[in-house]
Amino acid sequence: MISIRGLGKSFGDTVVLRSIDLEIARGEVVVILGPSGSGKSTMLRCMNLLERPSSGKIFFKGKDITAPGIDVNAVRQHMGMVFQQFNLFPHLSAKRNVMIAQRKVLKRSREEAERIALEELDKVGLADRVNYMPAQLSGGQQQRVAIARALAMNPDVMLFDEATSALDPELVRDVLGVMRDLAHRGMTMVVVTHEMGFAREVADRVVFMDGGVIVEQGTPEQVFDHPTSERTQDFLGHIA
Repeated sequence: MISIRGLGKSFGDTVVLRSIDLEIARGEVVVILGPSGSGKSTMLRCMNLLERPSSGKIFFKGKDITAPGIDVNAVRQHMGMVFQQFNLFPHLSAKRNVMIAQRKVLKRSREEAERIALEELDKVGLADRVNYMPAQLSGGQQQRVAIARALAMNPDVMLFDEATSALDPELVRDVLGVMRDLAHRGMTMVVVTHEMGFAREVADRVVFMDGGVIVEQGTPEQVFDHPTSERTQDFLGHIA
């Protein structure tokens, strides 16, 4: 689904990513772990070109999306992304937040967009909140609206950038539950998170990053129970 080859990213003189190589298969759930500043969120943002790579190539479904002249908006239509912050329109209801991109980007009719919005909100457990405004929803509910909004675009892959880090602990469970359901339905997912229990339970592969490079990757059992890198052992030791 996604092939990253020799990815580098610098901001001025600051090198954030160094020659990253990573393959993500269709239907795979890949969890990216690492300390703050390790480059994991920057790598995720490079995948859908929110950040333009400084070097290297990214292939999405076999197409080089870093090539000159690529239609960035067309690429992003097929990659749903959920951020730390919910980025909902405060003046629109939950239903209309999920409808708006369908209408403006995919040019769906109002009736079709509304039907899909109601279906996706039901899937994330918000069938009884479709007409609520964002201010009337908890942080966890707002994040689930954001997930429904991304899913309504029929993405081929979902990217999650610390989707639960802005939530109170008691709200994290519901959002992770939605993400688990997505994984079980076969959605290709790349997840940057500090939720180790989720990573252990749901990931097909865990990737540990530090200093802008991939230090180690493997199954959850390999990385959590038998890490080969001293840096990985040290990181896991501090969060255990």
